Amino acid sequence: MAGMQYTRFDILVVGAGYTGLTMALALSHRLGAHLSIGLLDRNPWNTHVADIRASALSAGTVNALHRLGVWQDLAAKAQPVEHIDITDPIGDSPLRQIMLSYENTVDGGDDTSLAASWIVENNDLRAALHGAVANDEQIKICPAASVRGLETDAAQVRITLDGADTAVHGGLVIAADGGHSPLRRLAGIKTTGWAYKQTGIVTTVRHDRPHNATATQHFLPAGPFAILPLPGNRSSIVWSEASDTAAQIMKCNDDAFLEILSDRFGTRLGNITLDGPRASWPLRLQLARDLVAPRLALVGEAARTVHPIAGQGLNLAIRDIAALTDTLADAVALGIDPGNAETLAQYAQWRNFDAGTSALAFDAINRLFSNTNPLVRSIRDAGLEAVGRSDRLKSFFVREAAGLTGDAVPSLMRPLNNAAVDDTGLALAPAEI
Repeated sequence: MAGMQYTRFDILVVGAGYTGLTMALALSHRLGAHLSIGLLDRNPWNTHVADIRASALSAGTVNALHRLGVWQDLAAKAQPVEHIDITDPIGDSPLRQIMLSYENTVDGGDDTSLAASWIVENNDLRAALHGAVANDEQIKICPAASVRGLETDAAQVRITLDGADTAVHGGLVIAADGGHSPLRRLAGIKTTGWAYKQTGIVTTVRHDRPHNATATQHFLPAGPFAILPLPGNRSSIVWSEASDTAAQIMKCNDDAFLEILSDRFGTRLGNITLDGPRASWPLRLQLARDLVAPRLALVGEAARTVHPIAGQGLNLAIRDIAALTDTLADAVALGIDPGNAETLAQYAQWRNFDAGTSALAFDAINRLFSNTNPLVRSIRDAGLEAVGRSDRLKSFFVREAAGLTGDAVPSLMRPLNNAAVDDTGLALAPAEI
């Protein structure tokens, strides 16, 4: 192409949100000494994007961030979740009878226990990831540009950019460009899913009483209402509401909004006050029909968008990142091109079942609990009571949410005290969990 300038990377990550930043760091950690890594986003690198949400990070995700040198900057700002309470109020009753309560901890070795999840404010998470990438000499930051075209052949992939006389070539492109992924569309990967008749509302509150490291999930008729503890007497609210009602709620002034919020919050933590702005977004389930295309892999929301009921969206993205990194590292150790079709097929096979079943499970839980049918209610409450009586079931669910179950936990997410790195830094030895 006349006048076109070319930049080449062995692996190019497109999207510099939470997923893309973590993906680039993971590649640098395992492959930076062997392969060139580029990071491209449509926004300028120094853009500050305010995000009032908080994320629930599983123990496996915390392990990954620790390995990548990110958790060390986050730990002091993170709130461990040591207990979880679940309520199932009748209709709009202000009573919040606890139907299930359990310890949210996993074995930390030496007769100790560790929190199975942590709550981190997204602005803090992004700042820590951004700083780690900025200080990583193995990651090349590309000038801001939007993707316009995607072409692949047997040897490479080429991305053309809007408003620039530059094309980026690579052996592999990783799409971390969100739920509306332009790369997924350009690759011809279709999606399946549906919109919920629900809207997500988020805000932060202060309360009179301490939360005691307890997260609470109220299953209200219109959708789940989660109270996620933050440092101090503060909590992040993740609230699913019927879309028509949510639209009216978001139009309210702060006093009216707080009154509606307080009715749903309950009285357990005393009076509450707003501690920040509010935001809302439509909720939907979206699954990519394929996770890979020629020389392209999808991670994070480019691969799936899930209901926030379990707060697992970012954790699923980290599982994608960890699995893809392991798969690529194994290929490179054998001298195989990282964009090789068989290598990408192995990644897709690894992630398809877990990611798909998790997304559908969250959908089923939301449908089960956002339901006022008396028969359905009696069945779900019986189920919660059964779990409450079984320490084995509670332990299983905690470890599953922590990302520590199964025989194929990616090396990036394994407990640090059980991991070993070989002399090249290219491969991590298997660890017993």
